[in-house]
Amino acid sequence: MRKSWELLTSGPPDADRSVLLLPGGANAARSFDLVMAEPALSGVRLVATTLPGQAGAPVSEDVSIPALSRRAGELAAAHGCDVVVGFSYGATVALDMVLSGQFRGPVVLLGIAPTTVDEARFFRAVVRASQKVGSWPMAGMFRLMPLMARSTKTTELHKKELIEDFKQNRAGDSVRASGEYLDYIAQDRDFAAELAASGNPVWVVHAEKGDGGLTDAERATLQAAPNVTLVTIPGSVFLLPDEAPQKTAAVIASALSQAH
Repeated sequence: MRKSWELLTSGPPDADRSVLLLPGGANAARSFDLVMAEPALSGVRLVATTLPGQAGAPVSEDVSIPALSRRAGELAAAHGCDVVVGFSYGATVALDMVLSGQFRGPVVLLGIAPTTVDEARFFRAVVRASQKVGSWPMAGMFRLMPLMARSTKTTELHKKELIEDFKQNRAGDSVRASGEYLDYIAQDRDFAAELAASGNPVWVVHAEKGDGGLTDAERATLQAAPNVTLVTIPGSVFLLPDEAPQKTAAVIASALSQAH
């Protein structure tokens, strides 16, 4: 029986610096494999976790973003993590960790969609339809995901792992977790302004195309914030940790340099 919050770790157990890595929706901890292998992070303790309801990890608890944020905060504390990194869905968990005070160090938000308009319309439609008519629209989307993985700009071995992990997803669990996620980003809140006011050192990373984005207002707010660094990765990238591991690792290394 698999457990929620499965861990994948690398680096010395007694390292001076430690990082918590939160994957995107439908992804497992090993989606950060290539990032963890980057020389820029050698000597750093890296702790990646599969979030409940993703890549077949069971849903045995509340999967609202605030609940996941609390559990991730406990995990970061238990492993003495100096930096938290989240991709897409995982970035929203990391966002809440900052805004709720669960984590007070530097954070890296990869491909985050802070509000509903930033998230892909197709994905939103699939989740909301699945909530109304049953999980078959989500199941249909999962059948397409291995095709997407095959076109990913990464190694053949990593593509194989991605496809295996995508196939582990259970539509019903994903609808539950994704519905909570969409409800969270639909709140009447200015997440960009809250991040700017948090005081945490924050890196917000997007590709030029492919991984969601920010509204003009959000971008302007974040650009004006002294604690926020905006990073744009050239070209079209859908899965940042998988397709741009070197650039991702470089941003994490920058965040580590500001950890106290």
